[in-house]
Amino acid sequence: MSSPVPASETRPAEAPVERIKAVPVRHPGRWITAIIILIVLALLAQSMATNDRFRWDLFWLYLRDVKVIQGVGWTLLLTFASMLLAIILAVTLALMRQSDNWIFRWVSWGWIWFFRGTPVYTQLLFWGLFGTLYPKLALGIPWGPELFSLNTGDYIRGFLAALLGLALNESAYLAEIFRAGLKSVDKGQAEAAEALGIRKGKIMRRIVLPQAMRVIVPPTGNETIGLLKTTSLVLAVPFTLDLTFVTNSLANKVYEPIPFLMIAAFWYLLITSVLMVGQYFIERHYGKGVDNLSPQPVRPQA
Repeated sequence: MSSPVPASETRPAEAPVERIKAVPVRHPGRWITAIIILIVLALLAQSMATNDRFRWDLFWLYLRDVKVIQGVGWTLLLTFASMLLAIILAVTLALMRQSDNWIFRWVSWGWIWFFRGTPVYTQLLFWGLFGTLYPKLALGIPWGPELFSLNTGDYIRGFLAALLGLALNESAYLAEIFRAGLKSVDKGQAEAAEALGIRKGKIMRRIVLPQAMRVIVPPTGNETIGLLKTTSLVLAVPFTLDLTFVTNSLANKVYEPIPFLMIAAFWYLLITSVLMVGQYFIERHYGKGVDNLSPQPVRPQA
């Protein structure tokens, strides 16, 4: 009796697989565009290096001037103080917009409607003239004795007026950002937490807000950068210690506006770059588990 022939011997020999000689697609338009961009950048660099009107000597001389550094400090203080107050107001407004009480909803809507609908420069002018409009604020019984009074001209001016003008305007925009972030979280999670007996405040802090931050952080970072540049308008108050006013004053003193405009642009770009780096790490922190969705390698079972 003959032994069975192995299946491998009965199969016909497989023909060698010929590899496809793929020719990569060429993009001459991209290379031409890139060369044009490099040429333009080189011409721009040459122009900035050889044009005497830029006055690089004044740029380097006043870049670290004491008044300029103080202007940078006041600009940072005004930016972060205004953003902190705006965030507190915006969270309150966003919660009021979602309240069951119609008075809260309409007050929040009216606030957002007014401060988003009027220019920030106009609002800063108003706060600069607030002491003229209301020289004295008093608290007491109607048609009765005063319990407390305040001379507005002694307090609401300069830094405080600029702070109020920027913060109130920014709160209207942040309120809509926070509202969108809160609405992005599924209501079922809050309902499930309520069914477990968790208080509403704790639900907001521990469940809703951590998930909403993924939506809130990117536009809030953009608003912070925008607020930094909006501080250049506080001259309307007037507030005369910010970076833009200081550089303009020095430019008027030496009659050379261009180098001082570049000094202001340099410091704004530097601060903005730092803020963008911070925003990147905050976004990465709150995006854990969402942005990194690449499949993990499966460990082989023994």
